[in-house]
Amino acid sequence: MADERARHFRRLRRLRRSARRWSVLAGGLGGAAAVLTPYAGLGLPDAAWAGAAGSAVALAAWRWVDLRALAARPAPPALDPAEAAARSRARLVAAVERLPVGPGVLAEVRRVRSRLALRGTTAAQAWARLDRAALTLAGMAPRLTGLAEPAVLEAAAADRSLRDLAGRAASVERALKLAPAEARPRLAEAHRTLIGQLDSGVAAYEGLVAAAAGYVAEDARPSTEHPAASRLTEATDLLHGVASALAELRAVGEPLRAPTR
Repeated sequence: MADERARHFRRLRRLRRSARRWSVLAGGLGGAAAVLTPYAGLGLPDAAWAGAAGSAVALAAWRWVDLRALAARPAPPALDPAEAAARSRARLVAAVERLPVGPGVLAEVRRVRSRLALRGTTAAQAWARLDRAALTLAGMAPRLTGLAEPAVLEAAAADRSLRDLAGRAASVERALKLAPAEARPRLAEAHRTLIGQLDSGVAAYEGLVAAAAGYVAEDARPSTEHPAASRLTEATDLLHGVASALAELRAVGEPLRAPTR
């Protein structure tokens, strides 16, 4: 959304320029009509001059009225710099998302930012494992249809929960370094609990990804030979037969021609 204050003053400037242009045009046309009408007498051209001058005067008057009405309104308050930055960022993100590769680029940027936020903490290793597993599952997601669809939705919810848990564990670990001595044992215990939950959650997520890979493999494995392989075998046999027939024809040579008289 554009800045309302800037939009207000932009509209005010446009109205002022328009009122000035129409005022100049009305003065020019009115002066021309005042000079040419007595000079050449009344006629059809004089009606055109007078009509154009009157229309220009009316439009100029309306523009000045609109300008005064808009100038009488109080200007919207100035936009907070943080809010202005957030709106600019939202417009940039929306513009990138409209590109063909935009969603993938934004997802990669968010992953890198999250990885940098956890760098140097105990949760960084678990987060990296979770990220690898999530990328693997995202590659298989289009093939997880039918009975596997609820598992994909559950995995998405678990991914968000585990990433939030990793952020909490990293925050507690950073606070632990700044906490006073009497508060450190309690924070250390909370940090160990969070890391334990994170490790077990990531391990369960990896198990889900492995099960999804097994589902994809079993769903794509037919009970007999794959149709593509059988068709390729038939095409190979056909080509071998054609090649053998051509070789036999070449060995026979040209047929004998009947003698002509």
